[in-house]
Amino acid sequence: MLIAATALTTAANAQKPGKKTAYASYNNYDTFDDKGRERIQTNWRGKTYQMELANNKLIALAVDGEIIPSTKWSEYSTAIAAIREQIRKDRIQAKKDQAQAKRDQEQAGRDQQQAKRDQEQANRDQQHAKVEQEQAERDQVQAKRDQEQAAKDQQQAKRDQEQAHLDQIQAKKDQEQAAEDQRVLKQMTSDLVADHIIPNEEALHDLSFNAEELIVNGKKQPDSVFKKYSEKYPRFARGNTSYENGKRQFNGLHIHRN
Repeated sequence: MLIAATALTTAANAQKPGKKTAYASYNNYDTFDDKGRERIQTNWRGKTYQMELANNKLIALAVDGEIIPSTKWSEYSTAIAAIREQIRKDRIQAKKDQAQAKRDQEQAGRDQQQAKRDQEQANRDQQHAKVEQEQAERDQVQAKRDQEQAAKDQQQAKRDQEQAHLDQIQAKKDQEQAAEDQRVLKQMTSDLVADHIIPNEEALHDLSFNAEELIVNGKKQPDSVFKKYSEKYPRFARGNTSYENGKRQFNGLHIHRN
């Protein structure tokens, strides 16, 4: 059974200005469980597709929340192929982005070394100018060019370092927010037990929470319960939150910010 889940849209992969953001055309959730089954949920051309694959073969499909029998899967083959191709491209792009980030860091180091060498060369040129005045004039012009290049290299190295620092800060914020969400989910689970909605914390298997409803283990909760939890956990309610506890660990929380 496919479980409704939406991807946590974050800036963990902070993009530099001008770089195209992954998943720009659709929202995607793609994961593998411990048995190698792949679960995909994505919004594609106005429809929500949920699918599960085993050994790279489709074994379950739902469109806009409606489970599609296998006899009708062929009607959606074009959309499914396009979705899987887009996911494949996104994975390739993610690897390229990681490789580019590493190259940028290495280039920053080379720029710093080059700036140091340029500065040392400028000093040598100035010393040589004292020996031969005529040559000194040409050397001084060259030294000026070298200094300007050194300054540009230093500025570029500084920008690269600042960008790397910003990426680290954003990654830390994302980690802290994820930890806070897990803490709040645990607190909410305790409240569900206290309100006799579930018998114990281990009994929470899945949860869906948005601005319109609260569903616990597949059961829609009354308006009074929905209102109480919306007021106490506004981030979860506003964030279109879904949770799946297949391994009885708090590792299936997803919050999508519209």
